[in-house]
Amino acid sequence: MSVRLPKVYPILDVGALPDPGSARSEYLYGLGAALARAGLTLLEYRNKAGTDAEALADARVLREALPANVVKLVMDDRVDVALAAGFDGVHVDAGDLPVRVARTLLDPGSLIGTSASSEAELAAVLAQPIESLADYFAFGPVFPTTTKQTSAPLIGIEGVRRFRAIAGPDAVLVAAAGITLETASHVLDAGATSVAVSAAIFRRRDPAAEFARWIDTLQKHTG
Repeated sequence: MSVRLPKVYPILDVGALPDPGSARSEYLYGLGAALARAGLTLLEYRNKAGTDAEALADARVLREALPANVVKLVMDDRVDVALAAGFDGVHVDAGDLPVRVARTLLDPGSLIGTSASSEAELAAVLAQPIESLADYFAFGPVFPTTTKQTSAPLIGIEGVRRFRAIAGPDAVLVAAAGITLETASHVLDAGATSVAVSAAIFRRRDPAAEFARWIDTLQKHTG
């Protein structure tokens, strides 16, 4: 399936949120609405350690704040929670449901992504039969990151070029980890379709204003 991704989209990690409760729901709703006003079209929600109930509560608030005709929502790992919350897709990796299984459970046209932390892994996931092939492939870490624990080596800008060479011109590649507004255009020039960012957005005092700055900068990027 050929999909179009924005040049930048945020990954909202649960670590950026207040503790569960009414204040968290209010914060999430306001954050979602502000991001939509800033031009958000795709958001991934990531909760590696929380319970399914916690993830579902967050997801339902995000879905209410971000209607499907405005923003596509992708759930990290949890296909069942994505279904229950009315999300538009999932990002699944090793240890999660396989892409093939996720596709049978989700609605037709749902967005399904997976990751590759090495060139060998990328070649392997690209070689899958069509029913097991993801819509997009996230890779990295490009630069050092503090928001996701990973033992994979940094690939840098040259690594982005190598990943594109392996993937060919048509694969949808999402570069992640440690990317800043100053480096994002270089990552896109090196061959990434899109960049996914977390700390660079959500550790700012006004995440929506920061995201608007990213959009304004990268929309001008024609590389």
